[in-house]
Amino acid sequence: MNAPAWAAPQAHEPVRGTVEVPGSKSMTNRALVLAALADGPSRLVGALVSRDTALMEAGLRSLGVSVELDTSSGELSPTVDVRPGAFRGPATVDCGLAGTVMRFLPPVAGLADGSVHFDGDPRARQRPMAAVLSALRTLGVGIDDAGTGGLPFTVRGAGRIRGGPVEIDGSASSQFISALLLAGFRFDEGVTVKHRGAQLPSVPYVDMTVAMLRESGVAVHAGQLDELDTWRVEPGRIIGREVRIEPDLSNAAPFLAAALVTQGTVIVRGWPSRTVQPGDQLRDLFAEMGGRVDLGPAGLTLTGTGTITGLDRDLRDVGELVPVISAVAALADTPSHLRGIGHLRGHETDRLAAIATELRALGAIVDEGPDDLIITPARMRGGIFETYADHRMAQAGAVLGLAVPGLLVADIATTAKTLPNFASMWEDLVNPAELRPDLTRAR
Repeated sequence: MNAPAWAAPQAHEPVRGTVEVPGSKSMTNRALVLAALADGPSRLVGALVSRDTALMEAGLRSLGVSVELDTSSGELSPTVDVRPGAFRGPATVDCGLAGTVMRFLPPVAGLADGSVHFDGDPRARQRPMAAVLSALRTLGVGIDDAGTGGLPFTVRGAGRIRGGPVEIDGSASSQFISALLLAGFRFDEGVTVKHRGAQLPSVPYVDMTVAMLRESGVAVHAGQLDELDTWRVEPGRIIGREVRIEPDLSNAAPFLAAALVTQGTVIVRGWPSRTVQPGDQLRDLFAEMGGRVDLGPAGLTLTGTGTITGLDRDLRDVGELVPVISAVAALADTPSHLRGIGHLRGHETDRLAAIATELRALGAIVDEGPDDLIITPARMRGGIFETYADHRMAQAGAVLGLAVPGLLVADIATTAKTLPNFASMWEDLVNPAELRPDLTRAR
């Protein structure tokens, strides 16, 4: 039985507060893979605890890796201790709806001695995987996928992967590239990955992969001269180490949007002064949309000025931010044109279709193209905002609820994918306990 829809809190005054978001999912899952591939134990400090990271940890355990989570120091500073083991099958990996699990673990499974079966949620079977599976076959890995090019499939691990050069079309997801790079140093010949296809989306996430590999001691040659879409990972070994995970800046998007939409002020603690996270682009994007942004010792502060300007930008590199930005765009004073986002059709849901459908249902005017959205603000009305099991859609619904009375968000629990306490954090920000009336909310 589905849970009742969540009544998104409406803001009756400017939102003011300070929030702390937990560790980056993208960094946590990359760090878990690297720790599993190391020659000794590693410790991750400030790792994210969420469905996606739990699925990654469970997948690694099934392959023979010891992964122990310690949350005694608090939700925002848990530690994960990883002790590598001999990868082995038979094993089964539940990918859930996590792209990082379904794409990052098959190359690791190829290093296992035995077969490893992969499957996930129903929607996961529709997410693009064929490019990764084809690349692994080129590198010498046996794959059984019944010709579907996606989940479910079985990796026939042989204990080693030959490696070498491989071409791959990463235009559907930059995770295809990262998947091969992360494990490539354990291949006999390393790996040279050449992207061939339309423009690569979410390039900052590949940059994150390269940076984390180099920090671990892996030799990576990336994008030199006329080989801008080529990455070379040299074969080698790495030692275990302690890794500190940054806060997840993408998960800060709805909280900063709350300040922009309500003319309030929100501080996000722990915002790094330098980072490869794509979420750092929120500073420029929300400033362009009318926010006053300041990065200082206390963190990142965003203050709404009373003006919300529509955005005309190519958001190819920051697809995770598009649902929340779309929600702000629907509440803006002028239209927005969000471009370069066709790859979002292969995310947790077809995000372009989902955004267009749900905003139209509330009264906004949305033109949906193959690769873009044009959002024209209009008077909006309440109703049920469907989330399609997509955590970013749920966050977008919460942002809209600040200004749209009577808005109900279906399946707010889907935010547990990357931010398990989102609903309570949101309610505490919008309606602090000391000011909160006796509200009845659907749970």
